[in-house]
Amino acid sequence: MEKTVDVFFFGKKYSVPASLTIMIAMEYAGYTLKRGCGCRHGFCGACATIYRIKGKNELKTCLACQTQVEDGMYVASIPFFPTDKRRYDIEALQADQQVMAQLYPEIYSCIGCNACTKACPQNLNVMQYIACAQRGDFEGCAALSFDCVGCGCCSVRCPAGISHPHVGLLARRLTGKYIVPKSKHLEKRVQEIREGQYDALIEQIMQKPITEMQELYNSREIEK
Repeated sequence: MEKTVDVFFFGKKYSVPASLTIMIAMEYAGYTLKRGCGCRHGFCGACATIYRIKGKNELKTCLACQTQVEDGMYVASIPFFPTDKRRYDIEALQADQQVMAQLYPEIYSCIGCNACTKACPQNLNVMQYIACAQRGDFEGCAALSFDCVGCGCCSVRCPAGISHPHVGLLARRLTGKYIVPKSKHLEKRVQEIREGQYDALIEQIMQKPITEMQELYNSREIEK
């Protein structure tokens, strides 16, 4: 018999195999996941979850598809967290420090508690990329926030009400449009994709197992 652990989903106790992730354990317990399940591989951020372990006061955040169940785990999902996304026309913006002050002034209320970084399931240095945004260092903010999946766990824990994922997204957009050099071959490659030159190759890649896809991604050649 596989080892089991006792977990609590929305206040109800279940005994589930210890090897399961929170998401699979919920389905094992009989829940049908129609929302908040997304890609199931840690890329979409849809399964943002909060939990604590019995006997410990600390409240933790995670992605349910990545996190293994523990004995005495109390789990509650975050079905929707209203991060405050500002509307703007990227064509009308300038890549200067004033743009953050105008669109996301709350970043200057950061108290440096680092709760955002501790909450991040991707282990990003969230507080540091907000500090870059404060200084107008959009390239630095873009680099540090590049792997953000927009789950909103950082914003859940922020006493200043900062919408960290949207700040990072704006920095990446400004960096891509105004700061980094244009890739000389990019427009040509986009046109080739539109013409269907890579349809067969894309179909072959889609048939590969996820482990091979991850290896291809991690070992890809990155343009300087």
